[in-house]
Amino acid sequence: MTIEELNKIKKEREDLVKVRKVIAEEGEKLAKETGYRKQVLVCGGTGCTSSGSKKVLAALDEALEENGIKDEILVVRTGCFGLCSLGPIMIVYPEGVFYSQATPEGVKKIVKEHLKEGNVVKELLYQETVHDDGSIISLSETNFYKKQLRIALRNCGVIDPENIDEYIATDGYQALAKVLLTPMSPDDVIKEVLDSGLRGRGGGGFPTGRKWMFAKASAGDVKYVCCNADEGDPGAFMDRSILEGDPQCIIEAMTIAGYAIGACRGFVYVRAEYPIAVERLRIALKQAREYGFLGENILGSGFSFDIEIRLGAGAFVCGEETALMTSIEGNRGEPRPRPPFPAVKGLFGKPTVLNNVETYANIAQIILKGSQWYASMGTETSKGTKVFALGGKITNVGLVEIPMGTTLREIIEEIGGGIPNGKKFKAAQTGGPSGGCIPAEYIDTPIDYESLLAIGSMMGSGGMIVLDEDTCMVDIAKFYLEFTVDESCGKCTPCRVGTRRLLQYLEKITQGKGEDGDIEKIEELAQHMQKSSLCALGQTAPNPILSTLKFFKQEYIDHIYNGKCEAGVCKSLIKYEIMADKCKGCTLCARKCPVGAISGTVKNPHVIDQTKCIKCGVCMSNCKFGAIHTV
Repeated sequence: MTIEELNKIKKEREDLVKVRKVIAEEGEKLAKETGYRKQVLVCGGTGCTSSGSKKVLAALDEALEENGIKDEILVVRTGCFGLCSLGPIMIVYPEGVFYSQATPEGVKKIVKEHLKEGNVVKELLYQETVHDDGSIISLSETNFYKKQLRIALRNCGVIDPENIDEYIATDGYQALAKVLLTPMSPDDVIKEVLDSGLRGRGGGGFPTGRKWMFAKASAGDVKYVCCNADEGDPGAFMDRSILEGDPQCIIEAMTIAGYAIGACRGFVYVRAEYPIAVERLRIALKQAREYGFLGENILGSGFSFDIEIRLGAGAFVCGEETALMTSIEGNRGEPRPRPPFPAVKGLFGKPTVLNNVETYANIAQIILKGSQWYASMGTETSKGTKVFALGGKITNVGLVEIPMGTTLREIIEEIGGGIPNGKKFKAAQTGGPSGGCIPAEYIDTPIDYESLLAIGSMMGSGGMIVLDEDTCMVDIAKFYLEFTVDESCGKCTPCRVGTRRLLQYLEKITQGKGEDGDIEKIEELAQHMQKSSLCALGQTAPNPILSTLKFFKQEYIDHIYNGKCEAGVCKSLIKYEIMADKCKGCTLCARKCPVGAISGTVKNPHVIDQTKCIKCGVCMSNCKFGAIHTV
């Protein structure tokens, strides 16, 4: 591949892809020039695939054939659009209209009425895009999208991730060409990344340029570039979605990193539980080699670099950099003491750069548009954007990318669409098992590294779980401790024993068996773990407990001293009662009770035998008169 060939492909394909970014008159004009009347994009990410997008694609292909318009419509299977709770998702261009929760039956109607006859099927659209007067807005104008700024996700939901030409059409490999052919020296590349202010998006927030600078300065006849795609936080799917939607951007960035530090070989460590991401990465690597972007003498520059995939077995601890490298080497994935740090002695004992997927996803854009462009976004110490997997008690579950400094309120109330069912926002959990909870009183906190650390949480890799008033914070802390107990590698005693002991305390408290002094013992043990655990898994494992103790200590006190779970989550601490003045004696609760704990006669108040009650809540969920409550 020469630069001339690269630019020829870009010129041939860019109008085709540009249609998906432009609507109205310019979009109509571009559509005609490409030879297709319309383009239909169907999400092929994990979320939509699990919702049935393959069946939708099959129905779409069949319906286009039946209506005789198959050659007029370009169908593209993309990565994640972001609105995961609305899948399967279909977008039709050049109009930019958004069909949500598509079905094979609905697709037939869309093909006949919209794609063939030109009439948008409004009842099948995402309703936020349809105004009361019947007018339609594009997805980019919805509350979910208009405050986002997509850099790492710029191609997700836009291009076919299995077609390298579409990546090239969106400036793909232009950054690599700039680095190798301008030419930029390795120091020039590192300076650009350093000046951009890009910090590691895997959780630690270490400056990416400094990491590259240390690796370049380290002596070594062989050096390596690694990509951490072993995303294991509960509720996190940012890196997986980038690999599924835009795998070539990771290949390009790793190749640039290899040039910058003097490496000729790279590894992507990705968990085997991500089959779509793994398959698309394999396809992308094959195509990159065929085009000459990987291998010997890339772009005729004399620089050679190639990348291999290493599959992980799903161990959370392998997200820690030294454990990840140990696993790549073929050993049990356990962390090792630092220093020496990987930039000095990493994979196979050689200097190594390791960044996560999202970090790499920013590199090509920084090289192309310049460090000052990137540094102009975000806050003083946290530059650029951050991708979050938004989940929990939130209307718009999905993937979002926002400028650093955006407040938690903007994410939850505007982008996320607020808390469903009229419930109140209670807290947001960020940083996964290593993070903490941000209470409602801090909802106007700007999202950046320092602000989150200041209130006892952390950025982490980007999971954000929204919690409402029905959440028990002691139970939440227990959930994360259960996870870290399962995922501890067991190598060091503070983590192996400490996490189990903390979990025992929380289990005792949620079972109504908490004792005076338990809180103090938890805090003391947490401090010992933070100071003496070998790696970040053990050092940060107490964070969810310490965070909930800091902001929701009264809930711990209620559990221990008052035998009460205000949220009604901890079964051992709740009791179901029937209010005699509201009970109509319909007998429904008695008939539904699985253990026969409810008795009473027709049209007379019923009672619950507390010795038999298993606290399943079936009675309360079935009562039509609101006569059953918890105490």
